[in-house]
Amino acid sequence: MLEYNEIVNRKYILVDDEPYEVLDSHVFRKQQRKPVNQTKLRNMISGRIVEKSFHQSEKVHEAELSKRTVKFLYSNKGELWFCEINDLSKRFQLDPDMIGTPAQFMKSNSTVEALVFDERIIGVKLPIKVDLKVTEAPPAVKGDTAKGGNKQITLETGAVITGPLFINPGDILRINTETGEYVERTS
Repeated sequence: MLEYNEIVNRKYILVDDEPYEVLDSHVFRKQQRKPVNQTKLRNMISGRIVEKSFHQSEKVHEAELSKRTVKFLYSNKGELWFCEINDLSKRFQLDPDMIGTPAQFMKSNSTVEALVFDERIIGVKLPIKVDLKVTEAPPAVKGDTAKGGNKQITLETGAVITGPLFINPGDILRINTETGEYVERTS
């Protein structure tokens, strides 16, 4: 059981017997009242985002999720296809809404952690940082810092991020999958 103030970011909780991931939480006290934890939760099964307040007297169960390593195969027409790491014939499909924004940083044939709830795969967890190759980056023009010294960069997975002017096509970049931001250029 989790107390109201233990419901923090990246925790998995049960609300109405469904698993939710805590995206944001903020404990505050309004005037002379008791503290309240205002949270933003994402339903791990449907992908729907809801806001819920937990009061000081409330407790919730932590969701018991197990992890399993799977291989991401490909994405086609809004479907993401995976398979068991040792058995390529055991394929399954997940909706991109179940994974969220990190889905755009998954490379074909990469391994990811699948989250399992009640013997059912309800999502995947990517590594926090991944290395991806730049496919398109407009050339940098000397003195072009009116836009803050950033430009739009297209990665090998098709994701478009904002990065510094010195990035060229063919460079390998380290990307934070949680925020979708450029971290560094690797060799």
